[in-house]
Amino acid sequence: MERASRNSSSSSKYWIALDVLTIVVSAAIAAIYKFHTSPLTEVNGFWHGTLIPGRSVGILLALLCGYAVALIVTSRRLHLYHPVRLSNLLNEQRLSVQACLYSGLLLTGTLYLIHAEDISRSVVLITIGLVTISLSLRRICYRLMIYRRYERGEGTRNVLILGTGPEAHALRHHLESIRHLGYTFKGFIDFPETNAAATPGARFAASSGDVVGSMETLFQNARKHFVDEIFFTTPCDREIVQDVLVQARAHSVDLRVVPDMYEGLAWNSPVEYIGQFPTIPLHSGQVPEMGLFLKRAMDMLLAALILTALSPLLLLIALAIKLDSSGPVLYLSERIGKKARVFRCIKFRTMVRDAENRRSEVMHMNERDGVLFKISNDPRITKLGRFLRRYSLDELPQFINVLIGDMSLVGPRPPLASEVREYKLSHLRRLDVMPGITGLWQVQARQDPSFDNYISLDVTYVDNWSIWLDLKILARTIAVVVAGTGT
Repeated sequence: MERASRNSSSSSKYWIALDVLTIVVSAAIAAIYKFHTSPLTEVNGFWHGTLIPGRSVGILLALLCGYAVALIVTSRRLHLYHPVRLSNLLNEQRLSVQACLYSGLLLTGTLYLIHAEDISRSVVLITIGLVTISLSLRRICYRLMIYRRYERGEGTRNVLILGTGPEAHALRHHLESIRHLGYTFKGFIDFPETNAAATPGARFAASSGDVVGSMETLFQNARKHFVDEIFFTTPCDREIVQDVLVQARAHSVDLRVVPDMYEGLAWNSPVEYIGQFPTIPLHSGQVPEMGLFLKRAMDMLLAALILTALSPLLLLIALAIKLDSSGPVLYLSERIGKKARVFRCIKFRTMVRDAENRRSEVMHMNERDGVLFKISNDPRITKLGRFLRRYSLDELPQFINVLIGDMSLVGPRPPLASEVREYKLSHLRRLDVMPGITGLWQVQARQDPSFDNYISLDVTYVDNWSIWLDLKILARTIAVVVAGTGT
């Protein structure tokens, strides 16, 4: 719960910073429009008191700060920093306008009370109008972008529904029919007390394989299916719900119940609507949506810049591979990504053409433990391939995977399907995030053969992720690559 709160707080900080920036830019545009000056003249005149009298500069800054604080406080009270799935577009727009106008009324009221006649009223009104329009448009654009990702199956939250009754089936239909809610149904959990009164819908679910487990295996199935939320739709003893709640907190899984079934269980808890379904969140860890958005933006920007800057080098490497040995230039390998999504990882070929067929011949030379496989002097590696691996040049095409959204710059390395089949449930934690070209393990323990340390470092990254951590790993990666520690 502490980590969830930290993520929620971090996401709110990004939105707050954007709100403050919007106010500053809007105020600058309003002043430029009013006084018909260029931005440079505007700034010079502002600070030297020729555009606005010196006393008014301090008052104006104080008023802008007050307006920003009022907007932030109002937006928080109206839950505008919550995930977009918990509100609809029209309601969010209404609340955005409401927050801007409330804050604007406080600003204009303060101007009237302090008799700040040096401050242009038209500049104030234009600023409020620009802030209102800018925040509304920004939220619309962000929401539409999120909706498009949901339609492609990206960034959705996996859910299990506890119960197999009509309420459970109605909720499933609701989640699947409204795609912009951002939920992916993973199965029903059978509840023993309801078996005697099983409905035809429940029997259909059982026969069609939609029931994936029972209460005893609830959290094993939650881990196996990368579940983010569990919905309670079946009435049961409060002690059972409280026991599930304790385990949900321990496993960082959100838990929701249908409110009219659990009267008195969650007094004073807010009712959150999932589409038209009212639910009470018993445990809710907010997703750092803004942080993930910035991570994705950074990934796309840096990947595009690197591919553009290194395009001559990429062509030279491709030509050298073609001349060095027979076979394709690129090696496409099926890997397992976020939440067990399969994708094709792109690398420069560094081995002989029939390397996969000869894998059994070199299995006895494996230098790693557990499910990992690595040989320093693998006889299947070509001469050029050895050089490419030493300086990680074979991984440059993976920036294409980053651009198309299969990978990130920083994250756990994408495993093979054969490796994932050997994972324990606890190891699946590393698949909760987007795989990366580099990560904590690559910069701290690249030559460490221990599978446990490999998993431990990846889980540490998942639990402590931040933009700042990504930047530090990227900086350290440059040193690792230059040192030529690859094999």
